[in-house]
Amino acid sequence: MSAPLKPQRPGMNSRQASSSSFAEAFDAARIRLGQLSFRDADFEEENSSVSSGSRSSTDSEGPVSAVESLSGTPLSLASPFSTPPSPITPSIDPYVADNFAFAFDIDGVLIRGGRPIPEAIEAMKVLNGENEFGIQVPYIFLTNGGGKFETERCRDLSRQLEIDVSPGQFICGHTPMREFANRYGTVLVVGGEGETCREVAEGYGFRDVVTPGDILKANAATAPFRKLTKSEHDNSRDLLADGGRLSDIVIEAVFVFADSRDWASDLQIMLDIAQSKGGRLETRSETLNEGPPIYFSHNDVLWSSSHEHARLGMGALRRIVETVYEDTSGGRKLRTHAFGKPQVSTFEFATRLLQQWRAAQHGLAESEPPATVYFIGDTPESDIRGTNNMNERDQHTEWYSILVKTGVYQAGTEPKYKPRRLVDTVLDAVNHGIRREMAKLGSRKSTGGRLLPLDDAALKAMAEGRTPNFVTRAGPFSDP
Repeated sequence: MSAPLKPQRPGMNSRQASSSSFAEAFDAARIRLGQLSFRDADFEEENSSVSSGSRSSTDSEGPVSAVESLSGTPLSLASPFSTPPSPITPSIDPYVADNFAFAFDIDGVLIRGGRPIPEAIEAMKVLNGENEFGIQVPYIFLTNGGGKFETERCRDLSRQLEIDVSPGQFICGHTPMREFANRYGTVLVVGGEGETCREVAEGYGFRDVVTPGDILKANAATAPFRKLTKSEHDNSRDLLADGGRLSDIVIEAVFVFADSRDWASDLQIMLDIAQSKGGRLETRSETLNEGPPIYFSHNDVLWSSSHEHARLGMGALRRIVETVYEDTSGGRKLRTHAFGKPQVSTFEFATRLLQQWRAAQHGLAESEPPATVYFIGDTPESDIRGTNNMNERDQHTEWYSILVKTGVYQAGTEPKYKPRRLVDTVLDAVNHGIRREMAKLGSRKSTGGRLLPLDDAALKAMAEGRTPNFVTRAGPFSDP
């Protein structure tokens, strides 16, 4: 018997105002710059040791994209994201950048150990218009984390960053899983605190959600070293309430929504299902390869927490599941599927969300994507790799990868997947992107004090991540 479905989240208030194009803002900026003697400080050094050029080669190795591997088609925005919810506090600034935008990872970039990284709050202020050019820049959040409703994560992030964050600009690792709610009946949902992930899955529209706790409540011998607490026992479903048997239940798919809180018991149950007869509980396939598909919301082996060193993440559990399956199945390979970064399909999902957000929040044409998206992350293996791969794939938008030193990446090491830019903090990354866009539109020469179009050599240099040969003066973004 399925648990009762949770009510859908209420819609947000409708947008109250739209914004004009970046071109108007730049005209206003010309006047301001004439008084401020603008200097392109970011172009004085380009971290050439980590620059990989304008296009990073696509690495053919890596995790299987859940959507691409099953359907061969990119993710589509299902009903809750067909029209992104309007923000809590709509934009009313008249100047908004229409030709570039930002996308942010969260842990290790904006937040660490539940606390905001100090420069993150200032970076948000800059994007929201508190900059010398008086422009707002659209942005979204794309994190592999999860385990909560998007609305709850947005409330947390709003409080931490002292801004209003809308679900219409937020994607977490399991957000794309809502696409599968109508494909499967009974599913096993793994990970997270208490019953939260079950509630999220039911909110997505999954009709019959089973958790490892439900199975342990029905048969404690499934994981003999795992004892449910009284609270866990009371909150778990009684799968035998109607007089049936566990073997009457067929799991059609396994979804790991969030990091496991008990790796040993979750691993045991996932392996049992992978080696079952078509997902039927407490059965064993003669060939050990008749189990249902297994989906992970992301593939990060490490993530940045409050600890001094990066901690193991869901990607580590995925590798353990695959390795132990091989060891216990006579060398057979288990093909699991992953959402999240670095999957290109997840970045394509983010692209559509960004275009809808720009239209709903800022009044920009949804059919016209930004020329550049600056993606800021802390993990080379997911953030930078995924951004560079998306840059290879996208024919309309330049995806520009920026790596910060506040998370997983260890300063002084050579990242396997090289960013276009390496900076200390997210504030440095935001300033770099804005300066780069302003420099694209015009350069300030020491003679005449006029903003002139960039020549071909300067444009080529920027496209390759090199420093254009500018003569600059001190100004609002200069280094001290």
